[in-house]
Formats: sequence, C-alpha cells, structure tokens
Amino acid sequence: MQIKPLGDHVLVKQTKEEEVTSFGLVLTKTEEERKKAEGDVVAVGPGKLLESGERSKMEVKVGDHVIFKTWGGDKVELGKEEYKILSQEDILAIVE
Repeated sequence: MQIKPLGDHVLVKQTKEEEVTSFGLVLTKTEEERKKAEGDVVAVGPGKLLESGERSKMEVKVGDHVIFKTWGGDKVELGKEEYKILSQEDILAIVE
C-alpha cells in the first residue's frame, strides 16, 4: 500500500531520538517523548489548487529533512511504520 498526499500535504517519516549517557546507557523515554518534530519527506502532494486553477508551488521535495510544528498534522500508520501527514504550512524549515 502507498500513501499519496493531496493538495499541499506532505508525508513525513518522523525521526526518533535516543538519549545516551556518557557511559553508553540509553535513557528510557516514552514513544512520544522520543519523537522529534523533524523527519524525512517521503511523498509530496501536487500543491494547493488556487482560484486561478493553477497549483501553488511546493517548497519541499521527497528526501528533504524537515522541522515541523509538533502539534501539526495527523499520525498515519503504514505497516509497522508511523508517519505524519502535514500541510506544507506546518513545515518550518528544511535542514541542509
């Protein structure tokens, strides 16, 4: 199964953060606490349909590493992987 975002939506696979002490111990956190508000763009919609009939330009592309609003988007599970579908407006920056 494949997810294809519509409009100005973007499918992002969130990166997880593990905190390791100087002794090499991994500190336990809940799943939510480990998720960072950043991830990799997996799929991009065609852009929002404008009144003129044209589509808005998408500023992100597949493969971009992005930072997004923590409260933005919706969680989606595909197989055993968890993703977020975000509006392009919820993406704050591209990490280069």
